[in-house]
Amino acid sequence: MSSSTPSHTYGDCVASLRTSLAFLESSVATLGDGVQDFPRLTTVLKTVRHYELIPQTTLAAAEASLRDEIGPFIALLLDRADKHLERQARRIETLKARAELNAGRLSAYPSASSRPDGATTQKSKQKDARATRGKSLDGSAALRAKVVRQRKEALKYSVERLELEVLQKERELRVRLDQV
Repeated sequence: MSSSTPSHTYGDCVASLRTSLAFLESSVATLGDGVQDFPRLTTVLKTVRHYELIPQTTLAAAEASLRDEIGPFIALLLDRADKHLERQARRIETLKARAELNAGRLSAYPSASSRPDGATTQKSKQKDARATRGKSLDGSAALRAKVVRQRKEALKYSVERLELEVLQKERELRVRLDQV
């Protein structure tokens, strides 16, 4: 009897092992069916962070970082724009002063004896000829008188120009003092 007992036990063990193997295969098939949809589920259930869902502290830190990066450049551009506007304002004031100077010269000398290019007009030539005939100046005296008149006109023009420049400088100084 002792020889039949071990074979019987080996047979029972093999049968039990085969049954366990069948259960194991069935379990693997069931698990395979259960997890075959996991890749699709991971993409469906994947979390996406939206701007509205970012925490306030993260948003504040990003704004501060952006402000720190862009701030100096904005300040530089605003400073450049202010300087350019000041230069343009000074240029406008200078042009106004020049226009006033030219208008003053034109109104003060409506029948000026000489044009800006240095050539004399026909009327001024006739006036010089009458003055010369009336006083009967010789050629060198008439030439000296003409040179003196031209110097006088040039000096008048220089004085007017300097007066207007002084007024312009005073205006600029007032504007600078007002800004400070």
